[in-house]
Amino acid sequence: MTEVSSLTGRLLVATPALADPNFDRAVVLLLDHDEKGSLGVVLNRPTPVDVGDILEGWADLTGEPGVVFQGGPVSLDSALGVAVIPGGAGGDHAPLGWRRVHGAIGLVDLEAPPELLASAVGSLRIFAGYAGWGPGQLEDELVEGAWYVVESEPGDVSSPSPERLWREVLRRQRSELAMVATYPDDPSLN
Repeated sequence: MTEVSSLTGRLLVATPALADPNFDRAVVLLLDHDEKGSLGVVLNRPTPVDVGDILEGWADLTGEPGVVFQGGPVSLDSALGVAVIPGGAGGDHAPLGWRRVHGAIGLVDLEAPPELLASAVGSLRIFAGYAGWGPGQLEDELVEGAWYVVESEPGDVSSPSPERLWREVLRRQRSELAMVATYPDDPSLN
C-alpha cells in the first residue's frame, strides 16, 4: 500500500463533475485523513433545525445561522461540534473539551459542559452526521477528479452565508480554480 499524505484540516471542494447529490457543490472540512480512511463534515448544508432544539446548552455558543448543519450522509443521528479557538490555543493551553484538528480548528466534546469552552470559543458549528471514506476511497475520488483540495481558513467553519461558501472558497484560490467559482448551477441553461 502506498503512503497516504494527510489532508487533515484541508477542504474538499466538490467539482462541477461530481454527480453524487449528497455532495453537489459541497465544501468538506477533513477532520481526519490517514491510511485507515477519511472523515469530514460538509460546511455548507444548514438544516432548519435550531441547535437549541437538540443541544440547548450549546446554542448560545453557535454563530449565525444558529442551526444544525448536515455534516454528511453517515450517522445522521449523531452530532459533532467543530469550534475555532482564536489563536489556536496551543499545547497545554487548549481548553478542556476541545481537541485541535488543524490550526485554530478543533473538535468539541459535546458531552462536556458548555461552560468549559464558553470563554475560549470564537465560533462553533454543530453537525448532524459526517462524510466518511474507507481506506483509499477518497484517493480514488481525487484521481477521478471529483474534488479540489484547498487550504481551509478558520472562517470557513463559521461562514454566516453557507450557501455562498462553495463559490467563496473557489474565488479566493490563486489559480484557475478561481474561475470555477463562476460555473453556472445548470450549464444546460447557457
